[in-house]
Amino acid sequence: MDSKRIGLVVKNDDKAEDQAQKIKKRLGDQCTIIDVQNSQSEDIPSDLLCMIVLGGDGTFLSAARFIEDRGIPLMGVKFGEVGFLAETTEDNLYKAVSLVLDGKYLIQKRTRLDIKVKRRNKQIIDVDVLNDAVINKSALSRLAKCAVYIDSTYLTTYRADGLIIGSPTGSTAYSLAAGGPVVHPAVPSIILTPICPFTLTNRPLIIPDSAKIEISLEGSPEDMILTLDGQEGFEMDPGDRIFIKKSRNDIKMIYFENQSYFKVLKTRLKWSGGRS
Repeated sequence: MDSKRIGLVVKNDDKAEDQAQKIKKRLGDQCTIIDVQNSQSEDIPSDLLCMIVLGGDGTFLSAARFIEDRGIPLMGVKFGEVGFLAETTEDNLYKAVSLVLDGKYLIQKRTRLDIKVKRRNKQIIDVDVLNDAVINKSALSRLAKCAVYIDSTYLTTYRADGLIIGSPTGSTAYSLAAGGPVVHPAVPSIILTPICPFTLTNRPLIIPDSAKIEISLEGSPEDMILTLDGQEGFEMDPGDRIFIKKSRNDIKMIYFENQSYFKVLKTRLKWSGGRS
């Protein structure tokens, strides 16, 4: 028999924390509040039906990183200003919780990217990201030079302020702000988006998610940072090699209707015109 216990991940925000306490009071032992900042993945209760994230996209990404490969479904509830990962809003919170507890929901799998970094042949990073990995320079640094290989074949060397390697879910994050395409989460792909490229012919590129990407930093890459899902940054050294491929660990996202992604997209991007 499926568990009926849910976990709450709460943004550090008075409104979100107040709502979490109200849900906790209403559900009692059916609900537990999980502090993803000050606890470990091993501390997650084994009987969780799902985790409900009260906050914006940043809080959702924190929860996704926290669960690692446990396969616990996540549902986002929008409390931030902008949210592409939230399935519902604060106004519909209690209805959504009831639907989840009644099992009246759908699951969509979102691809994550497996990011590995090797330094002097020693692996120093091995994580999954839901949105993106970003190679960025500091404000005063020279252009980044990122040599990109796809399936061991040299593609090009991007000379730019940086390079974003994103999943379809991440296409509406930093990649979109840098001029990248919007890609539906069901499209099996990886997006390469240069940030302010020096060469105008270096445009965003969509490749199959079966591809394996290797990136090395050419020249003297001082003050280069690799940022993962906007959550954690690592200083890069000359000679570091970054390996990116589709992860075996998907994220399961709860939703309630088949067209919910397009509704979220239209709302967040403020699209209008034509038929309603």
